[in-house]
Amino acid sequence: MGPEERVSKIKALEKARNARLVAYVTGDRGPDLQTRIGMDIIPLFYNVLARMGKQPRIDLFIYSTGGVTMAAWGLVNLLREFSDRLVVLVPFKAYSSGTLIALGANEIVMSKMGQLSPVDPTVSSPFNPTLPSDVPGGPPNFLPLSVEDVLSFMDLVREEAKISAEAHISEIVKVLASDVRPIALGNVYRAKQQIGMLARKLLSFHMDPERDESRINHIVETLTRKLYSHDYLVGRKEAKEHIGLQVADCSEELEAEIMALYDDYAEDLELAAPFNPELVLGNQSTKMVDFDRAFIESSDCTYVFHTKREVKRVKTTKEGIQLEGFQQRTLEDLWRIQVRKTA
Repeated sequence: MGPEERVSKIKALEKARNARLVAYVTGDRGPDLQTRIGMDIIPLFYNVLARMGKQPRIDLFIYSTGGVTMAAWGLVNLLREFSDRLVVLVPFKAYSSGTLIALGANEIVMSKMGQLSPVDPTVSSPFNPTLPSDVPGGPPNFLPLSVEDVLSFMDLVREEAKISAEAHISEIVKVLASDVRPIALGNVYRAKQQIGMLARKLLSFHMDPERDESRINHIVETLTRKLYSHDYLVGRKEAKEHIGLQVADCSEELEAEIMALYDDYAEDLELAAPFNPELVLGNQSTKMVDFDRAFIESSDCTYVFHTKREVKRVKTTKEGIQLEGFQQRTLEDLWRIQVRKTA
C-alpha cells in the first residue's frame, strides 16, 4: 500500500472528525524487528506539526507496544503545544508508553479491538544482572528489571510469608542485594516514583489535580500496581468503567474508518508476518532485505523508519554435529521522508 492510499484515508478521517490527524505506527515483528517509541521521534513530530500550525484539536492515531517513557512524556507535551485539545485513536495496541501517551489525551477513542496496558516500567542499566552474550566473546547482555517484580518480591515477603520483624526483613534485603546490585535496586525505585509522577502530570493536562484527586489516584494506582502483570490487557469497557479513563464512544462508521487505516499500516509493516530468516533467504545463502518498521504520517508528509539488513545462512559444528543457522548484519537504521507521487 502506497502513501497516497493511506493519505486518502487520513483525509477522510479528518473530514469526518473535523480535526487534523497524525498517525504514529510502530512495527512489532519481534523480537528482531520490533520498533519502540524513542526520543528520535520528537524532531520528526515537530516538523509534521509545524506544517499544520496550531490546531483546535489534533487526533493522534497510535499503534505501539511501548518504548521510552520520557519520549512518551515529551511527545504529549509537543502535541499540546500545537493543539488546544488532544484525542488519541487506538485501533489495536497502545501498550506501556503508548498507554502513557493516551493518559495525556482529553479523550481516548478505542475500537472494539483497542487495548491499553499497565505502565509499570522495566529498567535496563549496566548495574543490572548480566546475561551471556549473544555473540561468543561479545559484550554481555543485561537482564531487564521489572519495577513490579522487585516490589512484588517484597510484598511476598511481608504479606504471604508474614515476615515483619525488621531484622528478618534486613536479612532478606541483603540476599536480594547480593543478587541484584543495590544501585540497580535504587534505579528500580526511582523508576517507580517517576512513572507515578509522569502519569499524574499527564492526567493533569485535562483533569483538575485537586477536584479529581481521588480519580487520578485510582487511575495511577491501577495502571502502575493493581493489574499485577505488565502483559495485562485493558479493553475499552474496563478502561472506561473500571479504571475511569476518558474513553469516548466510537460509532460503527468511525470504527470502520479507523480500522481501514490500521489495515493499511498493518499491510505495509507486515504486522501479521513474524520475521523468519529461512523464508527470507529461500534457496539463497545471502540476501539484502529492506524493511519499513514505523510511520509518522499526516496528510502533509510521511516519515518512515527504514532498515536494511544482510541476512546470511551459516553453518557451524557442535559436538561433531553440523548445524545451520542465520547471521544478520544491519546496514541501515534510519528515519527518512517518503516521497509521494504528484498528481
